[in-house]
Amino acid sequence: MKSANLVQAALNARTIIPAFNIPYLPMVEPVAQAIYDEDSIAMVQVARLEWEKFESQSPEAVAKEYFKHCKEGYTLLHLDHVPAIDEDQKSVDYIAILKRALDAGYQSVMVDGSRLPLDENIEITAKAAELAHSFGAAVEAELGAVSGHEGDGIGLSYEELFTTKKGFTVPEEAERFAKESGCDWLSVAAGSFHGAIAASTKHLKKPEARLDIEHIATLFKATGNLPLVLHGGSGINQDYILKAIANGIAKINVATEIRQPYEFALEEKPGDIAYAQQKVYDRTRWVLRDFLHTTGNHSKLK
Repeated sequence: MKSANLVQAALNARTIIPAFNIPYLPMVEPVAQAIYDEDSIAMVQVARLEWEKFESQSPEAVAKEYFKHCKEGYTLLHLDHVPAIDEDQKSVDYIAILKRALDAGYQSVMVDGSRLPLDENIEITAKAAELAHSFGAAVEAELGAVSGHEGDGIGLSYEELFTTKKGFTVPEEAERFAKESGCDWLSVAAGSFHGAIAASTKHLKKPEARLDIEHIATLFKATGNLPLVLHGGSGINQDYILKAIANGIAKINVATEIRQPYEFALEEKPGDIAYAQQKVYDRTRWVLRDFLHTTGNHSKLK
């Protein structure tokens, strides 16, 4: 099943497609195996910052590792966050990166124009959609400010951000975006935030976040029932996630939740990659089975 069809099927069934980020190449194998062993369906994904600031090397390197360990019918390969303007406020040749990934076999890609004005975000997303669709791939976009990465500061505490909804996706903009951009899925801002990437803070436990479920439901309606995506999935109270799934969220990104077990394992046993992989495997199974309740989705959605 194609990525676009799969996410739509998850939406129709009111379940979710998890997408696990790969900042370190040895994480691919245990993540893929965990997805298979839980009879689930999920994405293995990498974002640009994960080869720029971590150790996933390149989209091609992740693809090579993925195709060694992928489980047909259970796993998909997705390119996460390729920004037009990155977290360091630098312009990025996003089309070139998307093309590299599509040539390497990625089944879906994400272009992130959320730091741009609405018109420009629509314009770059339309270009990305045209390219991705020519490969038979799906495209994800982002509208609103999912804060957390360096360079994404909104200047408010989390409580102030949540109360004022500053940075939240605007329903009227989402309606226009869905009609004009050509995206297949839309990442929205409704209370979640990305994990830290700076060396001094990335080891800290991610604070618990909550979601504005009413706002998500409004965005889902405004977009004409376009499948919505939740970034910053680690650290959100489970009850909020399950309610979000019932109100239009069909894909969720999980990064910190499986990255930190890998890093902590190597701090505990330096150089023992197998030990770190086992920690990732165990945590991925927990996310699928106990947190997102997607065990058995392979049988349910195929």
